[in-house]
Amino acid sequence: MTAEQLISFARGAPSLDIVDVEGLKAAAVRAFDADPGGITAYGTSVGYPPLRKWIADKHGVSVNQVLVTNGSLQADAFLFDYLVGPGDAVVVERPTYDRTLLNLRKRGGEIHAVTLQEDGIDTDELRKLLESGVRPKLAHIIPNYQNPAGVTLSMAKREALLELATEHEFTIFEDDPYVDIRFRGEAHPSMLSLDETGVVVHASSFTKTVCPGVRVGYLVGPAPLIGDIAKRATNLYISPGMVAQAIVHQFCASGDIDRSVETVRAALGERARVLATALREHIPGVRFTEPDGGYFLWIELPDDVLADDVFTAAAERGVAVVKGSDFLLEGGEHALRLAYSAVTVDQIEEGVRRLAAAVQAVRG
Repeated sequence: MTAEQLISFARGAPSLDIVDVEGLKAAAVRAFDADPGGITAYGTSVGYPPLRKWIADKHGVSVNQVLVTNGSLQADAFLFDYLVGPGDAVVVERPTYDRTLLNLRKRGGEIHAVTLQEDGIDTDELRKLLESGVRPKLAHIIPNYQNPAGVTLSMAKREALLELATEHEFTIFEDDPYVDIRFRGEAHPSMLSLDETGVVVHASSFTKTVCPGVRVGYLVGPAPLIGDIAKRATNLYISPGMVAQAIVHQFCASGDIDRSVETVRAALGERARVLATALREHIPGVRFTEPDGGYFLWIELPDDVLADDVFTAAAERGVAVVKGSDFLLEGGEHALRLAYSAVTVDQIEEGVRRLAAAVQAVRG
């Protein structure tokens, strides 16, 4: 099986055909023309100042509440390093992003996984956990088109989380890189915008709306917390990449970001619809919640089908998927995550046919 024949549902990245390469090239020229001294120098740990201001304006916060980073994963790492130490309780969704689990485990956090429902984390289960005496430092929440499950946190649950965080004095880490990639349904306000007591730290990224290669993400939170993390960032790397951040700033300030978002939304909306239709047609008994946006669809296979076996059988047929168990402390034996972002429409039907053949093969 050659690389050209592989159909990959494994990676949450946009395919090249929906990346605005020409727009980014033009933004790069404008960035060097506008500020050659600023973008070729070291800069500061808080990020490229014009982009920092653009982000602050987007979220309606002061500039000193924003830290621009090398991707949102680094923003996550900064916050985890700042808040979580060995033995500290942390709440995560079940399932959640695999690197979240990895990073929290590395820090020795005591992880409490709370069930994820079709409208987001089970706030009743979380309330019972808190009432049992667990005192988390933070709750990691991916509110929009969650990775890996694709579900969106309802308005009622956003409000309930804010109330719980205020009452029990923990930080809500609103990890929100997919928010702009909505192709159906109603948009909800961020918990950051609803927060009146300073319990929310928000992270996002330009990876999903511009391209992964720029490696530009950011944190928004209370100014003292951002200031403390910025001091740590100074010691780590002096400053993040000024060139990439200046290119992103030009791309955003010109309005190219809006066109890019529309392109990605339209393409991924079509891909998600085609994938859902193909799954229903070709894999009897498969269960899933069709997403309203984002990059991912989580499927539950029939109970007599193990994801480990399907993973291997699919690879033999030229299809890459990710096992559900990667996103859980325990369980997920019958689940797979499918990323439709990098798979063009003409590949999806064939990819699902191969996946269906793999399921059939392991059933015997």
